[in-house]
Amino acid sequence: MDYTKQPLDYPQILQMLKDRKLIVKDEIEALRQLKIISYFRLANYMRPMEADKTSHIFKPNSFFENAVDLYYFDKQLRGLLFTAVQSIEIALRSKVIHHLSMKYGAFWFMDKYLSKDPALFDENLSHINKELKRSREDFISEHFAKYTSPQFPPVWKTLEVVSFGTLSKLFENFSDKHVKKNIAREFNLPQHIYLESWIKSIAVLRNCIAHHSRIWNRKFPLKPQLPLRLNGMWVDCSKMERAKLYTQLCCLAYLQNHIHPGNGFKQQLKSLLQAHPNVDVTAMGFPAGWESEPLWR
Repeated sequence: MDYTKQPLDYPQILQMLKDRKLIVKDEIEALRQLKIISYFRLANYMRPMEADKTSHIFKPNSFFENAVDLYYFDKQLRGLLFTAVQSIEIALRSKVIHHLSMKYGAFWFMDKYLSKDPALFDENLSHINKELKRSREDFISEHFAKYTSPQFPPVWKTLEVVSFGTLSKLFENFSDKHVKKNIAREFNLPQHIYLESWIKSIAVLRNCIAHHSRIWNRKFPLKPQLPLRLNGMWVDCSKMERAKLYTQLCCLAYLQNHIHPGNGFKQQLKSLLQAHPNVDVTAMGFPAGWESEPLWR
């Protein structure tokens, strides 16, 4: 089947939506929004209002403005989560650099015998090589101008420029469980398997945020492992939808509580939800009564 649809100008897009029974309160403002948010990006927030996913006819009392409000909620949520992810990423880098280099030296990431999976070791080293070549950090260029061996800078330089995804894979593939458990305990987690699982899923979330992808109503491919109990304030996770955002919000809030005690993450999230009362939080996996959980009180 050939694709034959032609591009539509902004008024034509708006008319198409109106023909599909979408209500537009302010057409001038709607056109302004279409000019700064592409239609297909905004369409992500319209789909829950569709009565028919084939003809795209909307349910009664569906408003264009509700989709726009949902888009801006999602945008603000990405900003809030990026700040939290950044804190966790930087703390993880610091702890991995310190603990592993103190025991195994400056170039442990180049030692295949310290890895669990040789194929993943080669993949990680390839990514490190590419990321170092892309780096424009002064301390990386100055290092290569001065030193010719070993192939890579020491870990305290190298791990500052690799991606969060590469960092999470390095941690996962490291063979010394005792050291990894010590790092996990610095995040108030009892075992390294939880930290591995959490940072892998957070790395996926970070990529969604970095590419401005919708995170409201998204199902994530990696599901964090959730302990029933933790030393810090936690939640009842027996009925949580682990592929939904709420699960990751719990992980972020827990880690933030230990990295930055007294942080404003939880209150900022609650304030954002209060500012957008029309947002369906169940689409993000929020259970009934979530605010009364110890983690969120």
